[in-house]
Amino acid sequence: MVVDKNKLFQDNYFQGFQPMGNVNFESRILKDHTFMRRGDVEENPNYKQPIAYFTIINPLAKTVFGYQRSTKAGEVRLHKKWSVGLGGHIEKFDKGVDGSLEKNPIYTSMLRELEEEVHIGDLNNLKPKLLGYINDDSDAVGQVHFGLLYTFEVNSGVIVKPKDEEISSGDMIAFELLKTFSGENNLGYKMEEWSKIAMEPIEKYLDLSLNI
Repeated sequence: MVVDKNKLFQDNYFQGFQPMGNVNFESRILKDHTFMRRGDVEENPNYKQPIAYFTIINPLAKTVFGYQRSTKAGEVRLHKKWSVGLGGHIEKFDKGVDGSLEKNPIYTSMLRELEEEVHIGDLNNLKPKLLGYINDDSDAVGQVHFGLLYTFEVNSGVIVKPKDEEISSGDMIAFELLKTFSGENNLGYKMEEWSKIAMEPIEKYLDLSLNI
């Protein structure tokens, strides 16, 4: 799935994170997307490839699923980097057909990626929440991708473990520790840029959850 960059942003370009609010980028993607061969758009910044970039969070324990990408990950430029976001490219088959209704391909791809990438138990009990959007034109990967930042909440009884071979290691990790991975004093851990951008909205979400 791709969206023409001008149709996506119109007069609402931003760099970094933008919370849900005045602009519904998800609606624009669903309205104006098309499908192209991935090799034709990976180095073409005129198009953005939407990614449902989702996190798994335990608000009570203040833990987040963090993982290190293996050298088998599809995006070579992200090999060995740490991440708090799961997800992948949205494919044409994610649109599907349910009776006379076309499925939301963003949502469908997210559930597909969740089932493919981690062991997490009963997926029917997981309800995603959209926190906002990520755009990072500071590097070659970000220039051709656009993130929709979602979160799934789990409780302390749920064990989350890696399933996909593209993850070398991963677990529910204290958010404060993950924050150190994204800072200048990162203990030698390299975190991908989208995850660095996601740190602040995740922290706000955790703080809000604990105050409810």
